[in-house]
Amino acid sequence: MGFTIEDMMTVCASRYSLKMEAGRNGWSNSISWIVMVEDLSILHNFAGKDLAVTTGWGFQEPSELLSLVRELSRQEASGLLVNTGMYIMEIPREVLAFCDANNFPLMTVPWAIPLFEMIKDLNIRILLQGFTDEQITGALIHAIENPADAETSRKELLPYFDVDGIFQIVTIETGDLDKMDTVERRRISFQLQLYLESISHNASFFYFDAAFVMVTNAVPEPDLRVILERFVKRLSLRIPDRTFRVGVGSPMKDISNLHLAYMRAQAAMRMAAHTDRSLIWFDEMGLYRMLSLIQDPMLKREMGEDLLRPILDHDKAHGTDYVKMLEIYLETGGSIKAVAEETFTHRNTAIYRLGNIRKLLGSDLDSPDERMKYWIACMLIHTP
Repeated sequence: MGFTIEDMMTVCASRYSLKMEAGRNGWSNSISWIVMVEDLSILHNFAGKDLAVTTGWGFQEPSELLSLVRELSRQEASGLLVNTGMYIMEIPREVLAFCDANNFPLMTVPWAIPLFEMIKDLNIRILLQGFTDEQITGALIHAIENPADAETSRKELLPYFDVDGIFQIVTIETGDLDKMDTVERRRISFQLQLYLESISHNASFFYFDAAFVMVTNAVPEPDLRVILERFVKRLSLRIPDRTFRVGVGSPMKDISNLHLAYMRAQAAMRMAAHTDRSLIWFDEMGLYRMLSLIQDPMLKREMGEDLLRPILDHDKAHGTDYVKMLEIYLETGGSIKAVAEETFTHRNTAIYRLGNIRKLLGSDLDSPDERMKYWIACMLIHTP
């Protein structure tokens, strides 16, 4: 997931005496570039994932430094590095508290360290990691699109992943990604990556086929659940004007099965959009798992809409709810009581309408085969 705060700490802790002062939970934040900031006016140029560096010249009062970290957090910056020892001797407690509360990394480096040499060093590393990320993305897309050529994917990804291990894919859509220009799509991508806590080198995040894709490797599913639940909550709070749908595929062993993990994640994402939910796990979709992977649209129509056509047309023409009544009847094992209660009708009315449904369908719905056929049909009309 790019060059991260964790990477920077690994490189700079001993070489440049870099210290993490607060916001340690943001250690997985990726850094797209490093920008010098000595007043707030430059922040309107931030594109997300930028790391701010300041000598503190324009933020010598505690209130000024607090305003800076608040604005950087709002702008989705990766973090802040303060060059201490000249204008700022120590970080105020209220600033540290804000950074910890908002998982916003704040680091310090002593005044004696040649700051611009360190920035140049880090920017080169960021560029190199960017090139590497592009190569990894290309290899992952190749693995998804060309499962028969798994050996090529295995060789290309071996330096970065446990290619024999467990992969899981998450897909994220927001409805109009394919209509955005590259800059706007990248801005949203940066935001989403910042909200994915605790995911770094064992994952890759990229845009593919009108959705964002995150491929995880050797991430335990309980950990991934916590990460994604927090991710969805942060999306609703930080980007309330945009609706996101997240689908999670099954864990799959070996890189050769990455295409299956992707297909299942996409199916879960489509179901999330179809049912107006934020997050769906493929393995929790029940029978819909099988139905959602049917690739033949004609077969889905024949087994779904066409089979139910008589009562679908009746509902449309007369404003009835025969399809819903049939679904309840089949789902509850033929319970008249359940149909009456869930449709707020008298028992005798429910019996009468179910009789009409039988006549329209030309089926008595008594045999297990008939019930299964129409139950699958009802599920198919709800399967995207």
